[in-house]
Amino acid sequence: MRNSWEFYSTERIVFGNGSIKQLDTILQRLKAKNVLLVTDPGISKAGIADRVLTLLRESNYHVVVYDQVVPEPPVQSAFDCYEFAKSQMDTDAIIGLGGGSSIDMAKMVALLVAHGGHPLEYAGENKVPGPIAPLIAIPTTAGTGSEVTSVAVLTDVENNLKVGVSDNYLRPAVALLDPELTVGLPAYVTACSGIDALSHAVEAYTAKPSAYIQAEGPILFQGSIPISDTLALQAIELIAKNLTLAVQQGTNLEARSNMLLGSLLAGMAFSNAGTASAHALAYPIGGIVKSPHGEVTGLLLPYVMDYNLAVETEKMVKIAEAFGVDVRSMSQKEAGKAAVAAVLQLLVDIGLPTHLSEIGIEEKDIAEIAEKALQIHRLVRNNPRVPTQKGYEELLRKAL
Repeated sequence: MRNSWEFYSTERIVFGNGSIKQLDTILQRLKAKNVLLVTDPGISKAGIADRVLTLLRESNYHVVVYDQVVPEPPVQSAFDCYEFAKSQMDTDAIIGLGGGSSIDMAKMVALLVAHGGHPLEYAGENKVPGPIAPLIAIPTTAGTGSEVTSVAVLTDVENNLKVGVSDNYLRPAVALLDPELTVGLPAYVTACSGIDALSHAVEAYTAKPSAYIQAEGPILFQGSIPISDTLALQAIELIAKNLTLAVQQGTNLEARSNMLLGSLLAGMAFSNAGTASAHALAYPIGGIVKSPHGEVTGLLLPYVMDYNLAVETEKMVKIAEAFGVDVRSMSQKEAGKAAVAAVLQLLVDIGLPTHLSEIGIEEKDIAEIAEKALQIHRLVRNNPRVPTQKGYEELLRKAL
């Protein structure tokens, strides 16, 4: 048994409509003048990057822009971004602006600016030797929670696999969340990122209790702990009530704000408790198909919940209640099944696939997916029901 747990978070969180205007004050506290802005072409095209650049230039910062981040960024692209930054200036601070891919890229560049080397040298858990360069994370999606997490995910193109770098040193110095920056997000991206946040919250909430995680020494993903449970359950309720609205009414600022808050709370929860089987299975699937990470984790989520129902019944009941299900006349098992059904219905309501065959997975892929997922020990050990090759294959066939 593990006898103690810890809780980590980003040092400073700034949240609210118009909070982007506090960027100058934040940079002053970091004593930064030479700033690297890491973002993607879509954010540049939408004019969001220009809003940030205008604020920076009005305050006389020397800014270099890297706006070539792609979804699910390849490992090499993180190294290329670092080499680009190094050729331009001595970087005092890095701003990650965009979705999880841009913020993850900014994390990796902040790591390489501080310690050098190659991204794959840091793959795994607790391999970052010390603090990274000062990093401000500004999310424009409500999904990954990357602005407060200890994880950066890249794609290992050669091995068709997602790779995670996990270390508490990776947490940004400041998370700056302005709901107004998410208003222009397309419906499909809103759906994919939002269901990813729900996956984070549900998997953190239903993770194996911290005391029973089978691992020696310090670990990042500790399993379910009281603080993460509280944050995760609140995140589930916020997302359940607001995701469909945010998808169907993109200019609904209240729904957007609640989704950004839900994503933030889910990020704080899962970066301590961890995620589990939906994410473990999503990594090898992400190497086979080009679907966004959130779409894959969201699709898998109800099937993983059903797989875990027998050992996490009480928490599944709480999830059903968070979705507004009246469970008073139900048995615990029926209420747990209702939670699974509620997540499946949410996928339908926001227009996302509910079967793996819809995104290109075939029967022939199942054994390999299960085998590769079982090798991701930091996630598998978190699952409340002990996963097996046979169990994962059965789960995947139900999802097919």
